[in-house]
Amino acid sequence: MGPHPLWLLEDLMGDLEITSGMRVLDLGSGLGATSVFLARELGAEVFAVDLWVPAEDAARTFAEAGVQDRVHALHADARKLPFAPSFFDAVVSIDAFEYFGTDDTYLPYLLDFVKSGGQVGIAVPSTTRELRELGRIPDHVRRCVGWEGVAWHTPEWWRDHWALTGLVEVTSARPQPDAWAKWLLWSKVCRQHNAESDYDVASVIEMLEADGGELLSFALVTARKGAAVAGSPSDVAVDQSQ
Repeated sequence: MGPHPLWLLEDLMGDLEITSGMRVLDLGSGLGATSVFLARELGAEVFAVDLWVPAEDAARTFAEAGVQDRVHALHADARKLPFAPSFFDAVVSIDAFEYFGTDDTYLPYLLDFVKSGGQVGIAVPSTTRELRELGRIPDHVRRCVGWEGVAWHTPEWWRDHWALTGLVEVTSARPQPDAWAKWLLWSKVCRQHNAESDYDVASVIEMLEADGGELLSFALVTARKGAAVAGSPSDVAVDQSQ
């Protein structure tokens, strides 16, 4: 459904401490590859939440991978999470957080579901300069993603966006090494194998080749929750039988 999620997740794991038995929210889990990795490689109990992929489709992926006892598939909106306060040890979001996390109020909302001292880690499309400094979305980006480019920011922007809340300690905010080249390589592989999906790979390749690595990248950002966060999430824990 986009850039290779495991390349992003494996790199992000270097900045997080996910250990066996931790309860992890995979937010925007897509087709489930990242959830399988978190369960199989790290031994986490994973709650895979996505708005665009039906839970039954993701559940089949988890059953085929043999992790159905450790991964729970849910169809839910990131802004209406059905979990109890302090339910998670960590939240991971790969190529999804840009759709909702730029909202000033979203991180405080999300942190209500994370234990004190818990972690949040994201990998998101990024830029080497803020587009607001350029005063526009460059044509090669707009042709591919349209207005969605306004949600792509530098790692420094994400660091400041989170740190300003005073609710977390930002532990890392960095570009993924060779992100542009890896994104382009994976897109070409997808084109070569004619992967059937809604991912417009030809348009992405055109965008990346036009960019040449000058502007586009991926940001990897992690933080640890500090003091208790005020808020009012649902006080009903998720039904794990879903």
